[in-house]
Amino acid sequence: MNKQKRIAAIHDISCVGRCSLTVALPILSAAGFDTSVLPTAILSTHTGGFEGFTYRDLTEDIKPISNHWQSLNLHFDALYSGFLGSFEQIDLVADLFDTFKSPDTLIMVDPVMADNGVLYSIYSPEMAKGMTKLCAKADIIVPNLTEAAFLLEEEYVGEDYTQDYIETTLKKLSALGSDKVVLSGVSFESNKVGAAAYDSITGRVSYAFNDKIDGYFHGTGDVFGSALLSALLNNFPLAEATKIAVDYTHMCIFLTQKAEQEKRYGVCFEKAIPYLIKQLGLLNQ
Repeated sequence: MNKQKRIAAIHDISCVGRCSLTVALPILSAAGFDTSVLPTAILSTHTGGFEGFTYRDLTEDIKPISNHWQSLNLHFDALYSGFLGSFEQIDLVADLFDTFKSPDTLIMVDPVMADNGVLYSIYSPEMAKGMTKLCAKADIIVPNLTEAAFLLEEEYVGEDYTQDYIETTLKKLSALGSDKVVLSGVSFESNKVGAAAYDSITGRVSYAFNDKIDGYFHGTGDVFGSALLSALLNNFPLAEATKIAVDYTHMCIFLTQKAEQEKRYGVCFEKAIPYLIKQLGLLNQ
């Protein structure tokens, strides 16, 4: 049996509402990985659809945690960052990447900061601009269309774009420093939605789509990113990994809609985990 891979997931904890670490940890663990966590903030709920949520910034804890990990000579097969709790955390997480990066470590950055053309409530344009520093250290970045616009300091185009725009955007994002880019929320037909992937080493652009389900579903970006990383670390090529992530995210949304769950609490990703395990080919291992 191959040695179990270890991941460090650097995200916030939303105590209620399925997103960030409460999504990443179970998905990555179910996919077979020893998943360590480094919380960037603790919120009573996520910030979408809830009012009056509490927020505790954990910036001061990041360096001591990193130092302790370093003293243990820990090795990580992947470093996976998402929502950061403050501007200062960008440099701290960049330093953590430098500390634990080895030739066989995959760094994935999901620049979680915006959606539907708008920054999240605790983010600032300065922080969005600073996120490019972290993206420059990544092997793969996973923004949505809004986050791509902020990273490139361009106007958000909404749903009015062409295939040429998507492919140009992918290449501009890769020029920030990462070899691979997966752009989520891409749609060229009203009834289909998915993602576009670009590998700057091969020059290949690939697309993955599934049926669009109407409505806004919180936490799907974290579901998508975690499934994508699970597939990549199970040695699927980028195009296939993107397809697995798109299909799993669709299944989570489908099951949520079928169960008539209240959308602001996130998607029923737990019920779809057997589907992901099957797609990853892990049932007989």
